[in-house]
Amino acid sequence: MTGQSPLTVQSAPSQAAPTRASALIGHPMTTYLLRRFGYILISLFVLVTISFLLVQLIPGDPARASAGEAAPPEAVEARRIELGLNKPLIVQYLVFWRGLFSGDLGDSISLRIPVIDVITGRAPATLELAFIAVAIALVVAVCLGLMFGALTRSGKRHGTEVGFTSVTAVVAVIPEFLAGIILVYLFAVSIDLLPVAGRTGPASYVLPVIALAIGPTAALTRIVRAESLTVLRQDYIRTARSKRMPSIRLYGKHVLPNLLTSTLTISGLLLGGMIAGTVLVESIFAWPGLGGVIVDSIQGKDYPLIQAIVIFYGLVVLLINLVVDIALILLDPRTTLDTA
Repeated sequence: MTGQSPLTVQSAPSQAAPTRASALIGHPMTTYLLRRFGYILISLFVLVTISFLLVQLIPGDPARASAGEAAPPEAVEARRIELGLNKPLIVQYLVFWRGLFSGDLGDSISLRIPVIDVITGRAPATLELAFIAVAIALVVAVCLGLMFGALTRSGKRHGTEVGFTSVTAVVAVIPEFLAGIILVYLFAVSIDLLPVAGRTGPASYVLPVIALAIGPTAALTRIVRAESLTVLRQDYIRTARSKRMPSIRLYGKHVLPNLLTSTLTISGLLLGGMIAGTVLVESIFAWPGLGGVIVDSIQGKDYPLIQAIVIFYGLVVLLINLVVDIALILLDPRTTLDTA
C-alpha cells in the first residue's frame, strides 16, 4: 500500500501537542515567572507569620483595653475568651491563617466592626496617595536624571555636577515626616496657600504627595544620572552622535531604554519604602487612609486590625516588586532572564 492509514494521520496532532506543552513549560519566561511567584508565596508566608508574632510583643492586655480599664476581672476574662486570646499561641496562629483563606480577618477590637470593612474603606485613599507619589517620583527622576546626565557627561559643567550631587544628597535623606512638617509650615502656616489637612480637593493632594515623593525622587534622580553617564560612554552612543543623530531620537530611543533596566531594579526597593512612608505622612496631613488607623490600633492594642494593615502594606510592596520584575522583562528580556 502506498497511502498512509487514517490511524497514522490522526495520531500526528496528538504527538505535536505534548511537544508544544513541553516547550511552554521549559521556556525561560515561564520558569522566571514561576520562580517569581514562588518568591512571593514564600514572602507572603513570612510576612503573615511575622505580623502575627510581632503584635504579641506589644505591651499591655488587649482584652483589658477592649473591655475598659474599669472593667471587673470577670468581664475582662469574658472578653479574652470572646477574642480567642485564651487559646494557645499555635491555635491562634492556625485560626489566623484560616481566617485569611476564608476572607474573615475578624472584628476590630476598638472599632467593633469587621476588619475587612476598615481596610476596604480606608485603603483606596492610601493607595491613591501612594500611587500618585510613585508615578510623580518615577517621571521626575527619569527626566531630571537624564537631563543632568546629558549636561554633565564627559566631565562637562563641573559646577552643575557639584550642585546637583550636593542638593540631591541632602534631599534624599530627609524623612517623610520632616518633609511634611516643613511643607506645612511653609505653605499652610506661613502663607496659607494650600490646605493642610484632609482630602478636600485637588489642592489637598499637593503637600502630602510632595512630602512622600521628594526624598525617593532625589535618590532615584541620582541613580538615573549615574546610569545615564554609563550609557552615554558606550560606543554605540558615540557612533550615533558622530552620525549627527537628532538629540530627541538619541536620548529617547537609545539612551532611555538602556538605563531603565538598572534604574527600575533599584527603584522597586525605594518605591516599596514610599508605600510604608504613607503611615507618617497620612498622620501629619490627617489623610483619611490607613496611616492614622494603624497608629490608633497600636495604641489600642487592636491585634486583628494591626495584623490586617501590616499584611496589606506588605502585599502592596510585594505587588510593586512583581510589577517592576515584569517591566524589566518587557524592557530587556534576555538580560533579565539570564540573570534571574
